[in-house]
Amino acid sequence: MADIVGVRFKRAGKIYYFDPAGIELEVGDYVVVKTTRGQELGRVIIAPGQVVSGEVTNELKPVVRKAEPEDMEQAKELEAKEAKAMAECAKLITKFRLPMKLLSAEYSLDGSRLTFFFSATERVDFRDLVRELNSRFKLRVELRQLGPRDEAKVVGGFGRCGRPLCCANFLCEFSPVSIRMAKDQDLPLNPMKISGVCGRLLCCLAYESGQYQSMKKKMPKVGQQVSTAMGPARVVGSNPLKETVLVEIEGQANVELPLSEITVEEKSSK
Repeated sequence: MADIVGVRFKRAGKIYYFDPAGIELEVGDYVVVKTTRGQELGRVIIAPGQVVSGEVTNELKPVVRKAEPEDMEQAKELEAKEAKAMAECAKLITKFRLPMKLLSAEYSLDGSRLTFFFSATERVDFRDLVRELNSRFKLRVELRQLGPRDEAKVVGGFGRCGRPLCCANFLCEFSPVSIRMAKDQDLPLNPMKISGVCGRLLCCLAYESGQYQSMKKKMPKVGQQVSTAMGPARVVGSNPLKETVLVEIEGQANVELPLSEITVEEKSSK
């Protein structure tokens, strides 16, 4: 195990690795670290000695210090300023008639940089906006465009399940999701039913995808001939979760049987 510490800057944000630089740190400690955006306040999620050195290949920046009461107070003051910055930027967006949706604003802990996050359906020329913002705030201002999924993560909300969005609540990173996952789970391929508030496929489709694939490998395919205690039959459906098979008995109605009572007939080789 390497002397590496994992730090997160937001509740469900990505975990970044730093060199603890000899500072004794535990999970839950707040620390000040130096990033490309200046100094930032983060929380220790992975304590030193819990990360395998081979997992981290990049050169690590050191932790500057454990967060002090002054740092925590500074973060609160900047959070209040971010709301005012959002309002000011929104006015300028209206003034320049820019087709963009402002999502959030973030100050670096040292107050040297202000970053605005926005979404847009097309490319936006915001050079005049940046110049005006730099002039008004007297510091370095950046604008970053976010995609649909990142927008949902920033804004938050509730999914069709009635629970807070996974991306805003606990997902650190987005995993690839495909329509194949919906098919494996026998879900209706209606975009309205398998898409999230971001308009993309639901992240939760990936949660049980591997389990469904594993279960389906045990099940006979639809149309396959099988043997049962009631005689020969043909598979017309299955329920992987219950491990049951719906079969059509010759000359009789459809019957749902446990997988253990089904024997797949071997195809005779000529």
